[in-house]
Amino acid sequence: MHKIEVTRFGGPDVLRYGPAPDPRPGPGQVVIRVHAAGVNPADTYIRSGTYAFSQPDLPYTPGFDCGGVVQSVGCDVDSLTAGDRVFVAALDSAHSGAYAELMVCQAHTVRALPNHLSFEQGAAIGVPCIAAYRALFQRGGARHGETVLIHGASGGVGLPAVQMAAAEGLTVIGTAGTAEGRRLVLDNGAHYVLDHSAPN
Repeated sequence: MHKIEVTRFGGPDVLRYGPAPDPRPGPGQVVIRVHAAGVNPADTYIRSGTYAFSQPDLPYTPGFDCGGVVQSVGCDVDSLTAGDRVFVAALDSAHSGAYAELMVCQAHTVRALPNHLSFEQGAAIGVPCIAAYRALFQRGGARHGETVLIHGASGGVGLPAVQMAAAEGLTVIGTAGTAEGRRLVLDNGAHYVLDHSAPN
């Protein structure tokens, strides 16, 4: 297989692509054949070496999120089988990184990818949706019947926040800077949308 590796912290120029041995799953782990990897702001912060929440040992392969197919499973894994379409949100340190053809991760970070979603869409689920859920419900305490303003509602975290808030029965006011973005926000459940680039 091939993977991208970071051998020193810095800008995009520190990313190195090259061959690597195929990983094998340990107990409770699975190997995923990555079809699409998510690229999140946190990935770039970590790569720079300035992210207070995570400074991995060098070298490392970036990437928490991917969409792909289960290649193999380790012992003690009975929830997944080879050939399953899945998405991964590996927000723990026990993974080999999604910027690779094959990724080993804990089985509990892997979920079934519905057939109507592409691998690219699966790679966009993990970090953005977890961030939206955490902001709305764990930090914000949003509850049915309340009203929420979601600034930047057409973005990677904003859009799932709109969907989750609407599904929970909140009145959703979203903002977006383009006509296309505002249509997208309304189409995904917002009750009202504002142009956040307008002076008033």
